[in-house]
Amino acid sequence: MARIAPLSGFPEWLPQGRIVEQHVLDVLRRTFELHGFAGIETRAVEPLDQLLRKGETSKEVYVLSRLQELDEAEQKERGDKQLGLHFDLTVPFARYVLENAGRLTFPFKRYQIQRVWRGERPQDGRFREFTQADIDVVGAGELPYHYEVEVPLVMAEAFGALREIGLPPVRILVNNRKVAEGFYRGIGLSDVEGVLRQIDKLDKIGPEQVAALLVDECGASEDQAKACLALAGISGSDASVIADVRMLAESYGAVTELLTTGLAELETLVVAAGRRAPGVVVADLKIARGLDYYTGSVYETVLVGHEQLGSVCSGGRYDTLASDGKNTYPGVGLSIGVSRLVSRLLSGELVTATRSVPTAVLVAVTAEETRPLSDAVAGVLRERGIPCEVAPAAAKFGKQIKYADRRGIPFVWFPGEPGQGADDAGGVPAATGAGLAGSVKDIRSGDQVDADAKTWQPPAEDLHPRVVPGGGSGK
Repeated sequence: MARIAPLSGFPEWLPQGRIVEQHVLDVLRRTFELHGFAGIETRAVEPLDQLLRKGETSKEVYVLSRLQELDEAEQKERGDKQLGLHFDLTVPFARYVLENAGRLTFPFKRYQIQRVWRGERPQDGRFREFTQADIDVVGAGELPYHYEVEVPLVMAEAFGALREIGLPPVRILVNNRKVAEGFYRGIGLSDVEGVLRQIDKLDKIGPEQVAALLVDECGASEDQAKACLALAGISGSDASVIADVRMLAESYGAVTELLTTGLAELETLVVAAGRRAPGVVVADLKIARGLDYYTGSVYETVLVGHEQLGSVCSGGRYDTLASDGKNTYPGVGLSIGVSRLVSRLLSGELVTATRSVPTAVLVAVTAEETRPLSDAVAGVLRERGIPCEVAPAAAKFGKQIKYADRRGIPFVWFPGEPGQGADDAGGVPAATGAGLAGSVKDIRSGDQVDADAKTWQPPAEDLHPRVVPGGGSGK
């Protein structure tokens, strides 16, 4: 039989990795809910014309089609709508808001954790199927700027909670589209979206090639390209960055009203972040987010020491993405690439799970005839919230212990003999039967003690698998 080859770009974690992923998702969900974000889920498909509203993404969308030919009635029912798998959660969320606006209370704060599909070339941290975790705040008609401060700070708190398991420090890099657009227009460039798309390539291709693209594709002069790169080179974690941008703009005669507004907003964010998450949020004027619909703050997040992985969390302010022509619902949001994050945690051995199974106790089987006794003990332990399983075979106790060891199960329970209180169904103990007594062995230390299934409790740290630092460098 031919060996099955893995399908590139579609990650599948082993059980231990899945425990790590689930822990990350639990931390994110708990943090989001602490800040009042409500969970939703949207369908996996959207009309293709809606998916393509986001910008240069047409080559990334997986289009749905059926193997068999549609008959005439089905073609008529489908109409002209071609469906594609969603490649992010923002565009589906905008549609969700428009469809449910009359039933939502604004500002509406939501979190969403789902699979998405993107037809890009698989590489380190980039997949064709992956999990995203998004938070957004959407308003009706208007959305106060303070939400552009709140959203990255919520994410900073979530990443901070993950530091306990070994996540490296993060830097949330922030910019404001109003600053960039005001500056570009101030130096005489009109193709603002084109300039932003080229600046967004700085980390990938470097300043020389970006400068050439600004000249060749955006109509910039060499001096204008130099000015754009000078703006992109400014960064800092305090209000001094605002003065640096203003000084640069003054030197080019590019102080515009839009730039001034954007600088005031960016300063508000930097100052607030300096109080609540010092050292985490950094103003970086090269952050552009090359997508067309961002209008204010933009964010990208990198793992310190793992910058080559790229951004693990990004987003920004959008004003017109959710609009039906009469009503507009501006919003701001951030999206974590959970699969990208988990893949680095696992491949770099930065974190690990204490065991690969939820089971804390293996209940041994003395003989197949007494398996009902072992089942009864397991049932009582489970009623008390202790994860357990019954041995697959009545082998010698040594083999059952080895089975537990291979599975990573820390305790083995040896049932006592059926005694007083047993019912008539093959020696199964009643709820108060003596058969619920036995002994339990910690197979790591070799310690063994007498115990009763109705009262014995494993140590808290052994009750469930824990995610802990793994000690790897990941570099």
